[in-house]
Amino acid sequence: MQTQNSRNTIIFFVCAALIMGVYYFMVMRPQAESRRQAQIVAAEQQKAREASADAGLTPTGPAPGVFIKDRAQALGAVARVPIQTPTLKGSLSLQGARIDDLYLTNYKETLDKSSPPVELFRPQGMEHAYFAQFGWSGPNVAGGVPGPNTVWRLTKGETLTPATPVELTWDNGSGLRFTRLVSIDEQYMFTVKDTVANLGTQAIAIAPYGRVERQGVPVDLGKQMILHEGAIGAFGSDGKFTTEQVKYKDWAKKPRIQKDSVGGWMGITDKYWLAALIPSQNEAIEGRFSVRDADGMNIHEAAMLGATHTIQPGRQIEETQRLFAGAKRAEVLKGYEESLGLPRFVYAIDWGMFWFLTRPIFAVVEFFYGVLGNFGLAILALTVVVKLVLFPLANKSYESLSKMRTLQPKMEEIKKKHGSDPQKQQQEMMALYQREKINPLAGCLPMVVQIPVFYALYKVLFVTIEMRHAPFFGWIRDLSARDPSTVWNLFGAIPWDPATLPVLGGILNGPLHLGVLPLVYGFTMWLQMAMNPPAQDPMQRQIFALMPIVFTFIMAPFAAGLLIYWAWNNVLSILQQYVIMHRFGAENPIDSFIARFKKA
Repeated sequence: MQTQNSRNTIIFFVCAALIMGVYYFMVMRPQAESRRQAQIVAAEQQKAREASADAGLTPTGPAPGVFIKDRAQALGAVARVPIQTPTLKGSLSLQGARIDDLYLTNYKETLDKSSPPVELFRPQGMEHAYFAQFGWSGPNVAGGVPGPNTVWRLTKGETLTPATPVELTWDNGSGLRFTRLVSIDEQYMFTVKDTVANLGTQAIAIAPYGRVERQGVPVDLGKQMILHEGAIGAFGSDGKFTTEQVKYKDWAKKPRIQKDSVGGWMGITDKYWLAALIPSQNEAIEGRFSVRDADGMNIHEAAMLGATHTIQPGRQIEETQRLFAGAKRAEVLKGYEESLGLPRFVYAIDWGMFWFLTRPIFAVVEFFYGVLGNFGLAILALTVVVKLVLFPLANKSYESLSKMRTLQPKMEEIKKKHGSDPQKQQQEMMALYQREKINPLAGCLPMVVQIPVFYALYKVLFVTIEMRHAPFFGWIRDLSARDPSTVWNLFGAIPWDPATLPVLGGILNGPLHLGVLPLVYGFTMWLQMAMNPPAQDPMQRQIFALMPIVFTFIMAPFAAGLLIYWAWNNVLSILQQYVIMHRFGAENPIDSFIARFKKA
């Protein structure tokens, strides 16, 4: 018996170490790295400013820490075409026909009512400029071709809307005329159709290109281990495509990544937002992810070069390219995947390596949301579905646990009788389990099966925009964020923010932050463990007694939706276990509490 107890203790410590390791790498380490990177960037910018001042230099363009802070000033540098749709607002710059000023009107930065909409693109000259652009490559063309600094002329339309496309033109003065029709749908898809007419006397050869450029990576991006942010695309041919993902930190180590494809798509992704270039799906392209240094900052670029077109004198060609610039909503991506034939476009969402679990779980949650109208209730319904699927396994497990609890007196007798002979004690215990048809490991099976479901739901809550700012009831206004309530101000009864406390504020609002949901989870975990047979070894009993407390703090920073799932799962497990224990006449803490209450 002593051997079994030692083995169980070792297993427990290994599991606890794994859980703590996951918590460290998924929560604590990314937060510390984010703070460290912010400090490094601030120090580098300050050093650059001091160096420029010492040298008496006047920067001619964006330099480290020297950017246009007034957005209106950056926008006013060139003529623009307004963009207005049900989901987007911003403007298109006539210089380079850049789409570089874009807000997502259906999403706010924070839950505050006065919060501005989420910014996707930012114009050149500002810190962390981010934009998309289409042009042509033709190094030997007389008069040149439209490039990054070409100033187009607005010849038709005033505002780009789903009902009113705009037309831009540019003439190179040597017989080559470009007419660009830019249109947009009611979601997030721009369509850029170029007509190139050769009015000269010589044949010319040109190739279309598109690029998405991000000038410097904001310090809050690319720090999460569970989430992909950076370069992304789908490349292949003949219906066989693979998704390519390169995180920012790995991208910097590989300054140039070449990908050839027929069709597909490529771009830059954040947690919830995506900017993706989409060529005609029958056109061969050369895709490239590159990083270059300019004025002390990394320029990340996703670019594609199309096939070369030869235009004879008096003839013209048409080229259509697209840009997705918006939120990664699953049904929107799936819709474009089907309507435009885009391969694996829904995998712009980082479903992870367990996509075969995360996607079905998301589908179930979304189905229940359509029925119930609340993602929190949908998570509760998902929990019931999972419990029903695992019901037979859990039933067998709880029956074994109940039988083991009724056998506690016999197990104590064996322990006393063979206390000096651990081997004989172990043999008698195994014989008892065989006679009573009990599997001592059965109690672990439901927990083991739940772990992949738990991870998949965590992934769904973390990466899907549908969960972003999704409310439950009461104080839970965002299921993808931690429980905002805290025990240190009596859950809001005291009008005081513990985070403002000098020295200790960071701890009370960090590792010691305990809201209502973590405490509910901790209580249900304690009650569920109390219904299991007590460990034979005193050390194990002490460890198991501490587990609910330890896990309460471990789970506190996790998404509220995850705690709702796990606490509700515990409640259902307790009810199922109570019914079975009651049927077998096994002693349990619920009946004991009720009995004491009646006596009182």
